Amino acid sequence: MKNPSITGTSVEAPEVTIVMPCLNEADTLATCIDKAHRALRDAGIAGEVVVADNGSSDGSPEIARAHGARVVRVAARGYGSALMGGINAARGRYVIMGDADDSYDFLETPKFVDALRRGHAVVQGCRLPSGGGTVLPGAMPRLHRWLGNPVLSLLARWWFRTPVHDINCGMRGFRLDAYRQLDLRCTGMEFATEMIIKARLHGYDIAEVPISLHPDGRKAHPPHLRTFRDGWRTLRLYLLFTPRWLFLVPGVLLIVLGLAGYAIALPGLRIGPAQFDVHTLLFSSLAMLMGQQAISFALFAKAFAIGEGILPLDRRTERFFQIATLERGLLLGGAAMVIGLGLLAAVALEWWRVGFGPLDYTRTMRLAIPGATLTALGLHTILGSFFGSILGLRRQ
Repeated sequence: MKNPSITGTSVEAPEVTIVMPCLNEADTLATCIDKAHRALRDAGIAGEVVVADNGSSDGSPEIARAHGARVVRVAARGYGSALMGGINAARGRYVIMGDADDSYDFLETPKFVDALRRGHAVVQGCRLPSGGGTVLPGAMPRLHRWLGNPVLSLLARWWFRTPVHDINCGMRGFRLDAYRQLDLRCTGMEFATEMIIKARLHGYDIAEVPISLHPDGRKAHPPHLRTFRDGWRTLRLYLLFTPRWLFLVPGVLLIVLGLAGYAIALPGLRIGPAQFDVHTLLFSSLAMLMGQQAISFALFAKAFAIGEGILPLDRRTERFFQIATLERGLLLGGAAMVIGLGLLAAVALEWWRVGFGPLDYTRTMRLAIPGATLTALGLHTILGSFFGSILGLRRQ
């Protein structure tokens, strides 16, 4: 049996814990553990190796123990569940995580430790050439290398301002105390992505180090990763963590589109051969109603996520909730309803004047459609203000 690499300190107080999630990794587990121990020993790093076993039936736990790793059994299935179980059992100040399929070279561990010692809270590995990494032949499917990973990483930089070029890289290091503040919840492959997004939202310092990706060394079974399933789950996670892009931006665009339609259709403008009339008003009203719904969902989702600790409270959101009080929402919604009902009353009065007979729809619909729209927008604003206040009770 090989001994753990503990240098300069006791086993009870290692500086670094290397965590490997494991599900039937008998082909490669011993190699990964031996490389991890060697890296710690050669760099003079006091550390331990923890294998988070997720229900292996191929003898992986026995292999891990025989090569000096500490085995943690994790009953809840899933990549994220295994990692959470292993990280929760870590005793080091710093944690390095990486897959046990020999695609990540644990001899590169000192790179991550050095960056963590310099003060970074999270150190992300980068396999892609755009971040200085290297993908060896046959190590990554072309779809992942040229489309999936670059696009998802670009979206992460755009939407969340994450300073990484390979957000899906599974080899990374982080401070254990910082990890505990993130309250990660994803139990699947998107666990690693959630970590980077939340670390950025919480203002942690994130660094990136280039690494090499090797071909998967397993022979007994194919990779656990599923391209389209895991790609969609990652994109879904992005959307859930950014109410701005999921709800707010589409809502604002719909409102702008609706207002533009009103500006053209109310005076009955003609642009070229196109005559804009009440039908344009109707479509514009639909856009405005959908837009308000989307914006409301953005606000409600943000308030709920902050209240549940999923997202941190930022200054802009705090300022908005200070301005958008219940009373102001009631006044705004009430004013919209008064105007809307007034327009509808004007249509009813016109109907009374003609003895409840036929109306000039081209004229009266210019009152009825805005009236119905303002009434609906006003009522939604009133109800939404009450609901938003309920969500804000826990935050206040």
